[in-house]
Amino acid sequence: MRQLSELDASFLYLESETTPMHIGGVYLFDASGLSDPLAFSTFVSYLRSRLHVVPLFRQKLKEIPLRLGRPYWIDDPGFSIERHLTYVNLGEHGKQASLMSLASKIMEEPLKRDRPLWHITFVDGFRIDDPEGDKQGFALIVKLHHAAIDAFSGEEIMGKLLEYTPEPRPIAPPRPWLARPEPSEERVFLQASANMLKTPMQVASLAYNAAEATARGLVKKQLQKLPVPFPLFTAPHSPFNRQITANRRIVSASVSLSRLKAIKASLGDVTLNDVVLGLCAETLRRYLKQHGGDTDKSLVAMTPISVRSSSLRKATGNQMSAMLLDLATNEPNPAARIRRIHQNAVESEPYREAIAADRLTELLPSTLLALSARLYSELQVAQRYHPLFNLPITNVPGPQVPLFLQGARLIRQYNTAPLFDSLGLVIVAVSYQGQLTLNFTLCPDVVPDGDSLQDLIEDSLTGIEECLHDLGPDQGLETPHGSGQNLTDEILGALENMIKGGLQRFRR
Repeated sequence: MRQLSELDASFLYLESETTPMHIGGVYLFDASGLSDPLAFSTFVSYLRSRLHVVPLFRQKLKEIPLRLGRPYWIDDPGFSIERHLTYVNLGEHGKQASLMSLASKIMEEPLKRDRPLWHITFVDGFRIDDPEGDKQGFALIVKLHHAAIDAFSGEEIMGKLLEYTPEPRPIAPPRPWLARPEPSEERVFLQASANMLKTPMQVASLAYNAAEATARGLVKKQLQKLPVPFPLFTAPHSPFNRQITANRRIVSASVSLSRLKAIKASLGDVTLNDVVLGLCAETLRRYLKQHGGDTDKSLVAMTPISVRSSSLRKATGNQMSAMLLDLATNEPNPAARIRRIHQNAVESEPYREAIAADRLTELLPSTLLALSARLYSELQVAQRYHPLFNLPITNVPGPQVPLFLQGARLIRQYNTAPLFDSLGLVIVAVSYQGQLTLNFTLCPDVVPDGDSLQDLIEDSLTGIEECLHDLGPDQGLETPHGSGQNLTDEILGALENMIKGGLQRFRR
């Protein structure tokens, strides 16, 4: 048995009928070079031969009696690949708009908990738009639960399932696999009881960090009474932070990585990720202006940070921390904004959560964690108070070499992320073969006219490029008037050192 981490389990507890917590992907393949169309039965045989490279595909959840602890991953003795696959033929409607509409509907449905938490829809009859005429293709719509993977490990999994050569390899027979016996309820209960005996030691070590975080919160509350803005801790209300419904829509657009790299080179000391965030920020600002939103207050993004070890890589689970980042959307110059985003990212290093996301959930038993997630949604906490952040933005580097599936080349991929209460919009940026695709997963009842985001991406990129010519060497690097961030840093630093010293003496 392999127990879920606290962060992985939290995605199970956040799930509801209107908030399915899976990561999705739509993968488009060009099959025009194949002598024969790839049959669904061939795809099933191919996938069956590759199951051994992703063990989680044959593992399901084992709940702890009375929710005394986090669930475990165990082998599914009744595993059947057919329960995880669906075939759809678009027929005469096989255009990209129809495909994305189908994908949006599929993403609305939660994965079933009585089996391994993944599903793939094979879409036949898809026609690829091409200047020389429509090309024959097919698509895969993939769902993987967030409890099993994060966006970074999801890319690794797809890289393992696909091939790096255009020549179709012979499909090997599936490797023999025998499910390990399912643990008895008694064994699971005893394991949970043993874990509970360790809890006092665990809680003692966490109490120190919790006290620091609590004291920090009190300090911030008092500082907020001063005329010093706190953009990294108090995100403004925005149209994106309202109660969501079960409806989903996927909106995507691609831009050339070379254009983004040229912007990075022009701006100097910024990263490519800063440029991507700047493009997202300009797109959001233009959307807000089109729909009468407030652009005087800067949006705050939550940007996941992969903490995977380069020496010990684990392809599954959630191995990430997070950073709150001021997107400077109140800065009118989109090129200067990128410099300011970089500056905010560097300065916000000390402002990361006092307890990382995977340790924060350790403070609560599984039952309380599940209850708190439900109450957070049902009491509409995020709508009654300022949200911690306005939206998540994830930038996932993808392969820059072509991938194939039995000779069919992957030409584009679109990725989705889960929404939950008060978060009606999520952005996932994925690069592949010299292109960066910005993917907007949105609730259309919260974010109307979502299709306009496609055109706004190109307009935003052009606007950034035009502003580069007149940008001064230090423009965007100055501290905004009245921000008081340096004063805030000094106050927080001094008070936190006092708190830490007192807690350390108490700990002894």
